[in-house]
Amino acid sequence: MKILKTIIITLLLSGISFLGAVDVSGLARVVTPPKAKRVKQYKRLHNHYLRDSYSWLKDKTRTDQSVIEYIEEENVYTGKVMEPTLDLQENLYKEMVARINHDDLSLPIQKDCYFYYMKDESGKDYSIYCRRKDSMESEEELVININQLAEGHEYYSLDIIAVSPNHKLVAYAYDSTGEEIYTLFIKDIKTGRVLSDSLYAVSSIEWSNDNRYIYYTKDNLIENYTDSLYRHKLGTPQSEDELILKEDDAGYHVWLYKTKDKNYFIAGSSSKVTDEMYYAKADTEYPEFKMLRERVNGVQYSISHKDGLFYILTNDEAPNYKLIKVNADNPDYRNWEEVIKEDSKVFLEYFELFDRFMVLHEIKDGKTMMKIHDLISKLEYYIDFDDPAYSYYTHGNPDFFTTTLRYSYESLTTPEIAYEFDLQTKSRKVLKKREIPSGYNQDNYRSEKIYAKASDGTRIPISLVYNRKKFKHNGSNPLYIEGYGAYGSVSEAYFSSSRLSLLDRGFVYAIAHIRGGGENGDKWYNAGRLLNKKNTFNDFISCCDYLVEMEYTSREKLVIEGGSAGGLLIGAVLNQRPDICKVAIADVPFVDIVNTMLDTTLVATVAEYEEWGNPREEKYFDYINSYCPYTNVRPQQYPHMLVIAGFYDPRVNYWEPTKWVAKLRYMKTDNNALLLRTNMSGHQGASGRYQYFEELAFQYAFMMDILGIKQ
Repeated sequence: MKILKTIIITLLLSGISFLGAVDVSGLARVVTPPKAKRVKQYKRLHNHYLRDSYSWLKDKTRTDQSVIEYIEEENVYTGKVMEPTLDLQENLYKEMVARINHDDLSLPIQKDCYFYYMKDESGKDYSIYCRRKDSMESEEELVININQLAEGHEYYSLDIIAVSPNHKLVAYAYDSTGEEIYTLFIKDIKTGRVLSDSLYAVSSIEWSNDNRYIYYTKDNLIENYTDSLYRHKLGTPQSEDELILKEDDAGYHVWLYKTKDKNYFIAGSSSKVTDEMYYAKADTEYPEFKMLRERVNGVQYSISHKDGLFYILTNDEAPNYKLIKVNADNPDYRNWEEVIKEDSKVFLEYFELFDRFMVLHEIKDGKTMMKIHDLISKLEYYIDFDDPAYSYYTHGNPDFFTTTLRYSYESLTTPEIAYEFDLQTKSRKVLKKREIPSGYNQDNYRSEKIYAKASDGTRIPISLVYNRKKFKHNGSNPLYIEGYGAYGSVSEAYFSSSRLSLLDRGFVYAIAHIRGGGENGDKWYNAGRLLNKKNTFNDFISCCDYLVEMEYTSREKLVIEGGSAGGLLIGAVLNQRPDICKVAIADVPFVDIVNTMLDTTLVATVAEYEEWGNPREEKYFDYINSYCPYTNVRPQQYPHMLVIAGFYDPRVNYWEPTKWVAKLRYMKTDNNALLLRTNMSGHQGASGRYQYFEELAFQYAFMMDILGIKQ
């Protein structure tokens, strides 16, 4: 009866008519918005796709002319409404482009006697991968020029670049639509000749140590998950490849990597919360993959190898994770020995194993920390970071026997700095600082970390940054806050040169570290998923309310933004609290969650059950349906909204934001701006660096125009 009641209410409410064209002070023009045709509605079926007036946008295909015409109509409408902001968009774009190094060289990474690096050249959207032998003073060799490969493509993503152990060949995989289906080719670096090998639907690869084979994971394009591990012999067709591992559960995906010491292949089949691991010696022609331990629901692992021992990070009977070791020749579960015990106050996120040192990455009280553990002396110490909100990552450390560690650090006010840290002497030197060509004075900006109190009393961190000279603590500042809160992902406090276009116009920029993310480990994540998902939305609302209460901004100057699962967040928050802000931006928003989670033919739907729940079970159906942004659109006033979609997006398909906007147009009781922009790209948006700034300038201009910022 509960489900039937919901159906009846939804059908009755859908009769509310759209009130008219856009006519607002910020976007002072009247343009008639498109209306999606409404078709006969159907009764809701619990175990099937929930059809409604706009289901035709999904039922038809991307190539259907009626779909294409409607999306084009929306884009034309958006373009007309935004015409008066073209000068502002151009100014923003020029500012952003002036802050990047058009000609730049990455730090070289030494692999054996070669130094590999990538360079950017002025006017070119994509990087060029090169190398030099013995030293950086020797002659440059071209490895891959993505600009050449991308010619003739509106979108081009190179996801894999893997050089063979003998440095003669490079394997690369590309997608030219945004659908994330990658085709792999192999190139002779010296001659530039592309081999006859072509592997379709590849998601990850590793070379064999003898350079004769490629091990790769392959996507199942019918059931939409990575289901298999194959071995490919160079010079043979893909149809002859040897199947090594097959996963029949669409809730899991298969993956592969090689340990840093190059002695073992590690393969696995993983869901969102469960791992099943396999290992095989990499120095044999026909490696035999053996199971480490059968999957146990909720138990996860990561494995490295040193001197005949596996080091395994796991949450098995340790929610904050522990590190164990075991003989690689007999890694039976009963032989596991603890190296680092679980700490109830510290989340052990991941680790990196070298010959003498172990690098541990921890989270404590929402703060990420890097601990160095000397495997010989057993001494431990932390690498210190200064800012209240920052992020770091290690990179360019392929040498298992190194005694130095390369890492990069940045904060909301500090552009990225790459360091080389001596693990023995604890000294460090700067390898590279990110420069801002148009100029940047760090002293002009300040970052803070403050805490809002959620409805259940939980303290929710907020990282924020502003221009000291522009900021006034009286509620008069425009404020842009982003949120995500899903999949255990940490919303990093990162530096953005593009963000300066906001800060220098008086904006405060905030990041809400809400539950559902990984800021405080798995407990924080679990508190914002499945039947706890509404904590994510309530946390974000609490953050917005607190920022207004503490006079960082006001409702009339608040902009909220989120992408993908963060777009779901924005949609759910607006249904619950439409008065919360002046402007909302939803980028590839996952808003039709009930329908998507009922449709097992879509990419990763089954794998997503562990994040959202399976709506074929009544308790999850009722819960998801109660917050689903699309389902819960109602006749009320909504703020000004910009919705971004990707036509070839396989994760959040184009029809989700398109249906959402169509329903909002029909239901909402205001004349505020509601724009849909569909890009001919995938989930990540534009693939080229200059295209990215064009898209960002468009979004900034939309909200600035509404807020009355014209320059």
